[in-house]
Amino acid sequence: MNETKGVGILGFAHGHVNVYCEEWKNPELGVKVLAGWDHDAARLTTAKGAFGLEVHEDVVDLLKRDDIDAVVIGAETSRHADLVELAASHGKAIIVQKPLALTMAEADRIVQAVEKHQVPFTLAWQMRVDPQNVQMKEWITSGELGQVFMVRRRHGLPMGLNPDFANSWHVDPASNRDIWADDSSHPIDFIHWLLGEPESITAELGSLYNPRIPNDNGIAIFRYPNGPIAEVSCSFTCNAAQNTTEIIGEQGTVVQNYGDAISCNVPRPTEGAGLLKYTASTGEWTASEIASPANHVARLRGLARPLAEFLHGKREPIATAEEGRTSLRMVLATYVASQEGRRIQLSDAKIEAV
Repeated sequence: MNETKGVGILGFAHGHVNVYCEEWKNPELGVKVLAGWDHDAARLTTAKGAFGLEVHEDVVDLLKRDDIDAVVIGAETSRHADLVELAASHGKAIIVQKPLALTMAEADRIVQAVEKHQVPFTLAWQMRVDPQNVQMKEWITSGELGQVFMVRRRHGLPMGLNPDFANSWHVDPASNRDIWADDSSHPIDFIHWLLGEPESITAELGSLYNPRIPNDNGIAIFRYPNGPIAEVSCSFTCNAAQNTTEIIGEQGTVVQNYGDAISCNVPRPTEGAGLLKYTASTGEWTASEIASPANHVARLRGLARPLAEFLHGKREPIATAEEGRTSLRMVLATYVASQEGRRIQLSDAKIEAV
């Protein structure tokens, strides 16, 4: 990286941004975090001490700075649209932490702001840059698996078992809708990235443990014309797991283990490879040389370099605003499908009202 990009952080609610700030201390990445803003004074004080950045009580003061080339928006999801509009109007490159927004109307505002001001924009989806995930996508797009019949992605977290989590902004409808909207967005975007837009969606969502934590478990099914059928299975009341991805194809099968927080943070039952491919013609399993991350923080750290490369114009957006809008539509469609007990089309007008 030849020049250093000055970055401002707009909100530290999403803890992932702290990992990026830590990684960007490496001068090789050419990103320097200069300033931060947060409506929560305690979070802002913590960030100042951790990263030595200059803090601003007024977000516009930060955006007026000439030494700020880009911003990372890590505020509560409900604040994303307002902050994108402000940052875009000041000509800043924008990185937004997932999910894009709470509603389709907010997502439309974000897309319109990016288009109007023609600013560089990307969502920070680490599942799109995980090396093993990239390998799986290559196996599908290359055709070596033949026709793909089914894709299953399991995803989970344990925080729903913690009573205090019910008091967090992550499950506040005004800030983030609920834990399903917040974190199923990861595997649902993974399915979007892997397979494109589905034809229809069915889903069952529910609060099975703590009624103060809505939708702590759910299963969504995405149907594609002539296949595949894709499943996203999420439990946010899960202590441990192993398998994360299965891909069933005409010419082979792919199995991935240790691909999410609860599977890679707990002791592993074996030392075997995390990513395996079975080839029908040879009748053999082949282990990928790509190692599984040691833990979930290592996976988050892996996103810092691609984000830096994006800011330097050395790679395309990890996900555009338009792609983020489609992924959000897929997430919101699961609410309609679950509430109404029916298969719905992605174009269903009721998605706009969720």
